[in-house]
Amino acid sequence: MDRIIIFDTTLRDGEQAPGFSMNVEEKLKMARQLERLQVDVIEAGFPIASEGDFEAVKKIAAEIRSTTIAALARAVPPDIDRCWQALEGAAHPRIHTFLATSDIHLKYKLNKSRGEALDIAVKAVERARKVCDEVEFSAEDAGRTEINYLCTIFDAVIDAGATIVNVPDTVGYQTPAEYGQLIRTLRERLKNADRITISTHCHDDLGLAVANSLAAIENGARQVECAINGIGERAGNAALEEVVMALDTRKRYYNVTTGVKTQELYRSSQLLCQLTGKQVQVNKAIVGENAFAHEAGIHQDGMLKNAVTYEIMSPDHVGVPRSMIVLGKHSGRHALEARYRELGYALTREQLERAYVKFLEVADSKKRVEDQDLISIHESAHSVAAG
Repeated sequence: MDRIIIFDTTLRDGEQAPGFSMNVEEKLKMARQLERLQVDVIEAGFPIASEGDFEAVKKIAAEIRSTTIAALARAVPPDIDRCWQALEGAAHPRIHTFLATSDIHLKYKLNKSRGEALDIAVKAVERARKVCDEVEFSAEDAGRTEINYLCTIFDAVIDAGATIVNVPDTVGYQTPAEYGQLIRTLRERLKNADRITISTHCHDDLGLAVANSLAAIENGARQVECAINGIGERAGNAALEEVVMALDTRKRYYNVTTGVKTQELYRSSQLLCQLTGKQVQVNKAIVGENAFAHEAGIHQDGMLKNAVTYEIMSPDHVGVPRSMIVLGKHSGRHALEARYRELGYALTREQLERAYVKFLEVADSKKRVEDQDLISIHESAHSVAAG
């Protein structure tokens, strides 16, 4: 199986999301957890952005030794030099430089011609490669860049020394079919595609970031840039836990693997929530509160007979303590009886029927029936029967 490089950008693009900024110590704490998660690359920050970001990258680079540490730089000399100053203590450093390439960005943001942008990109990569063996070049807004120009600029930066070319769908505009075809075209047309890694960086503006990343893998991309809990600019990035578990759960389909220790996914998600004060939505895939929770009676009946009926992965595989059978108005007798058994009550058929009628009354007035409610129901029903 091919190995997919998991490039985590929680501490850079993720942290740029409004309300998600972290101080130096918080970023260092998250980086330690990402190392335990065994991601391949940690993008630790944007050193030129602030003194705090510079210090965070420098400290992470000095401490984290088993993982590649990347830092971001615009395609200008001061950014690249500052980037290297922060990274030079890393065991495995990577300079990640970027420049917008779409006509929209060239005209309205940079006020540059295609030729000028090409020259800037090449010089930036050459400068970065003089000090760092691993250089990644990102063509910002690649998803809306004219394909012939995109191939031209990628060929040029590869000749200049880039070892990874990143193809960002910066504004989350592409569909999986379009993005997959873009990756396939680059693989076929780049002169030295066999010498470099093609990377993805997908945003979730249309809810397609993970789907686009997986389509890219199917078409030859071998690095995925993603973030814990999918945090990032606007609607966020591809969620790392979703990409990793899609590849793990459907391993025979994708025929690729990652080095991620999946049992650390939930812990990573929870730590990020703790550091930022931002919780994930309850129905979030893989790490949400309801990801392994079941309330519907039919689902609960299947789960109690064999979890594989409604769970395509086991909770312990991603670090979640256990599946939850949630008792509510949609629950059936089987789940109620099983919960009473866990609480130490062996109900007869008649007792179960009486308890179930009362349970439904309580469930209609509450979103969730707790254990104390069940004990009260049983005691009440038992008392009535005895009377």
